[in-house]
Amino acid sequence: MQLRRPLVAFVVAVTLFAVAGVSHAQDAAMVPASKGDNLYPPNADAHADVDQALAKAARKHKNVLIVFGANWCFDCHVLERQLQSPEVAPTLASNYELVKVDVGRGRKNRDLLDQYEVSIQHGIPAVAVLDSEGKILFSQKHSEFSNARSMTPDDILEFLNKWKPAAR
Repeated sequence: MQLRRPLVAFVVAVTLFAVAGVSHAQDAAMVPASKGDNLYPPNADAHADVDQALAKAARKHKNVLIVFGANWCFDCHVLERQLQSPEVAPTLASNYELVKVDVGRGRKNRDLLDQYEVSIQHGIPAVAVLDSEGKILFSQKHSEFSNARSMTPDDILEFLNKWKPAAR
């Protein structure tokens, strides 16, 4: 009986490590090849980036998708990979001007988060969709995108198609 308890504990521990390894491998498969990507340049002028995107959107009859995130954020990298995927990229490119806004550890660009009524209380990435005149069409209030690793390309396409500009 005394030998059985350590053996059971050993089997449980090995099983947990195996499950954790599979889960980690699945998460790692979603991360871009280079986790060092500077998706959210820390010295970018986010206000100017939004203004430029709005001007382009007006000329091209598009909406603006603002993604608030940070380079350290795993789910931000996952969302970026999803946005660049062959399933999603064409819809994004034809309907949106994309702006990535660095929030650092939650203290940067707070004024833009407030202006576009986006909450990062539940995590990042967080998004807002604006029409070409800057009117808020969607602002994240909960955790819609903060667990991007659980989103499929179809989930993202559904969102993008819902908020894309009406056909002319």
